[in-house]
Amino acid sequence: MLRIFLNKKIWKLNPTSEGTRHTIFIPLISLQTHIGGRRSSTIYALSSGYGKCGVAVIRISGPKASTALEKMTKMSSLKPRVALLRKIYDPETKEMLDKGLCLWFPEPNSFTGEHCVEFHVHGGPAVVTSILNALSKLNFHVASPGEFTKRAFLNGKLDLTEAEGIGDLIEAETEKQRKQAANQASGSLRHLYDSWRTTLLNILASLEAYTDFSEEHSVESNVLENAKDTVKKLCIEIQQHLSDGRKGEILRSGVRVAICGKPNVGKSSLLNLLSRKDAAIVTSSPGTTRDVIELTTNICGYPMILADTAGIRNDPENEIEVEGIKKAKEYLKKADFVMCVISAEYNIKSSMEEFLEQYKNFLEIDTKRVFVVLNKIDLLKEEDKKSWKKQNVVPVSCKTQEGLKDLINALGKCFEEICGDPTKESPLISHARYRNHLLHVVRYLEEYLKSTEIPNYDMAISLENIRGAARELGKITGTINTEEVLDVIFKSFCIGK
Repeated sequence: MLRIFLNKKIWKLNPTSEGTRHTIFIPLISLQTHIGGRRSSTIYALSSGYGKCGVAVIRISGPKASTALEKMTKMSSLKPRVALLRKIYDPETKEMLDKGLCLWFPEPNSFTGEHCVEFHVHGGPAVVTSILNALSKLNFHVASPGEFTKRAFLNGKLDLTEAEGIGDLIEAETEKQRKQAANQASGSLRHLYDSWRTTLLNILASLEAYTDFSEEHSVESNVLENAKDTVKKLCIEIQQHLSDGRKGEILRSGVRVAICGKPNVGKSSLLNLLSRKDAAIVTSSPGTTRDVIELTTNICGYPMILADTAGIRNDPENEIEVEGIKKAKEYLKKADFVMCVISAEYNIKSSMEEFLEQYKNFLEIDTKRVFVVLNKIDLLKEEDKKSWKKQNVVPVSCKTQEGLKDLINALGKCFEEICGDPTKESPLISHARYRNHLLHVVRYLEEYLKSTEIPNYDMAISLENIRGAARELGKITGTINTEEVLDVIFKSFCIGK
């Protein structure tokens, strides 16, 4: 028995020997891809990045990829996955362009799932350009950004989460970013989301069977209650996955850290110290920083987007300083983390705890993620330094770099709390796109559970919510997709990947 619906979704029902049926969603775009075969064009690009280097990798993918080996290396017999040292020629002029390693990957055992060829040549710009020009003479097409990975996705070599993980791996600048991207590229999120989708499809199959064969003895009488319990458990599991504090997304994009405080407490000096460069002007005059100065650095493997803001005080000297203070307060509201800087020169009249609370209130910091840094401790006695430490304040001297190691370690612990540790925790949501689809999944499941509370509810309508939830999960992994989504994702890749 087969039923196919083409109104935005395709699904089929396969009868089994027990009389039950399994529901499988098939995206229209994927069906067209499998029916029409792989793309007919052959593409090429430099995959190792531009610039002088020891070795450059040029990749060719498509049905006529072997032509590059036959006409440019004079190889008559092709050995799969064997690196052979060969002279590489221009297919028209027969001029030798370089001598390098040549590899042949026949379909489907290649990165893209198509016939693939790789030339590993010397990385000089002239060598690379000459080989790329030679490939153009074979009527091949220059690959667009992300086209190799897109073909791998369309040919079933990886899903969308794995493809985006590869993109994140290329963009990763810190060790923690690399680990999160590597986990995703290896399928950590795919396995999780596919398991949820399989659960929903099994529920849908059992409910469809119950609807059509409820009078037969082969169908369990408690199928409705079992489905409801399973949906409840799945809904809770997805909600827990969503309540991660955006750890994965923050790690992927970087922790936004704002340095704030009164004028002349050493905010710009702290920025320069942590970034290891003279990024901000430092003078003894207060109010030097008027705009937000933002840069990226690496702290304990976590990416930090560090911002120096204008000093906040009640009596700004001019309109420029007023605008700077306004921008500083706006940045504080959107920061993931705030470093509140005070100076050891302050004369504390009240208790230290009361002083810190008043200082935070004065700066109008409303976030719980506040880290207090005491600068200029080179002016303090040793016993005074210890008393500050007891108040969870990190003492440093931007002048002598005393306490810098303690500050970096303390920041690392805070960032681990904000971003999590990708090597220890279950896979985290790394893209806002996933979060958006998962929120839709929860809404569909909650609507289904609400509908089951109504006496004599319409089973056909309630099943649409299960289908909707499965469809949203399919959009995350690419089982169900639109060409517009694919274009947005793969255009962000570099050329040659």
